[in-house]
Amino acid sequence: MRNMVILTLAIGLTACTTASQPSAPSTKADLYQELGGMPGIARIVEGMLINISEDSRIAHHFGDTDIDRLNEKLIEQICVESGGPCEYTGDSMVDSHTGLDITEGDFNALVENLTDAMEVQGVPTPAQNRLLNRLAPMRGDIIYR
Repeated sequence: MRNMVILTLAIGLTACTTASQPSAPSTKADLYQELGGMPGIARIVEGMLINISEDSRIAHHFGDTDIDRLNEKLIEQICVESGGPCEYTGDSMVDSHTGLDITEGDFNALVENLTDAMEVQGVPTPAQNRLLNRLAPMRGDIIYR
């Protein structure tokens, strides 16, 4: 299932299929709650950053990064994308990633790290898919810049 989630994000689909569909359409605010609100999102981001720091495929991309600021901006971004009461105050994805030469493989590795962090926090797979689906359009602003 994890590979399907990664593939879905990597190709930027606008819809995901899951084994079980909710009985009523979910809203962005529902996703925010399924991620655990701000405390849950903070734990997910922390887990993802730890995973990245231990991932030899992509850790080098973060060597000169202000991790505290990155943590703060990722929390804001996931909060906004999940329908939470936040405002994203960071740079655009294009501005943040220009000159870094992020490859598709790098991008997919980060998605794996995010997915693993959500798994550890017990986020249901359909909620993971909905978040990844909301983040997928950023792919083109991140890779090969």
